[in-house]
Amino acid sequence: MQATVKPELIEKESIPNMTFRNEVNINQHPNLKKQIDDATMLGNSSHTKVSIIFRDDEGLKRVDTTIWAAGTKFICLKGAVWIPINRIVEVLI
Repeated sequence: MQATVKPELIEKESIPNMTFRNEVNINQHPNLKKQIDDATMLGNSSHTKVSIIFRDDEGLKRVDTTIWAAGTKFICLKGAVWIPINRIVEVLI
């Protein structure tokens, strides 16, 4: 995770109003794919919430929620809320 900036805690319901248009350089955790896969498995088997640190066009955010599905470009949260994987910094289980 990026050390100097503390992410803003947000509600999952605010994500559809966020934009992900600007080109940004994200320093992703080296094991991000595994973190997403593990969090997706926990979300489906036991509805376990995780912290997702990501960057929208406004800055660094954190949401505590379950990951229901993961594709190659997006993760899907409960309620058909999507976050682009290329904007995720880290998933904390």
